[in-house]
Amino acid sequence: MDIDGWLRAIGLAQYAEIFRANDIDGELLGRLTNDDLKDIGVASFGHRKKLLEAIAALVAPPEAPSPIPVAATGPETHDTAERRQVTVMFSDLVGSTALSARMDPEDLREVISAYQKCVAETVHRFDGSTWAMVSSSTSAIRRLMKMMLSGRCGLGLN
Repeated sequence: MDIDGWLRAIGLAQYAEIFRANDIDGELLGRLTNDDLKDIGVASFGHRKKLLEAIAALVAPPEAPSPIPVAATGPETHDTAERRQVTVMFSDLVGSTALSARMDPEDLREVISAYQKCVAETVHRFDGSTWAMVSSSTSAIRRLMKMMLSGRCGLGLN
């Protein structure tokens, strides 16, 4: 490989003498690292990056031709994909861990059930869906959460 010609082609001919002085040939070129380039005197970060990218392009295996011919298609005039905004909400009953230490388990279950019911009703009121109601935590999803857009972020849980 003609290293001098390659360096000229990528606009870095000024490093030809350094490459010759360090016996860098086509075989060694593919194993050079950023630190190697620093060690031989390529001080510019930009030049090292450019050299490494050019080396990577040299040693990359050529793409195999596709065995199946691909028919050329024109750009579609009608996009069938639909984008939707999704809002995900996670809520938790603050202090539920402390409550569990102070309350009878059956009474705590009633409190958590009332909380879950209130959250589910509020989310459904804004066309959302709840899933993963685990203990005092609730996850909800909505295509376009109206309460976020209208500024009514409070759930009405007093």
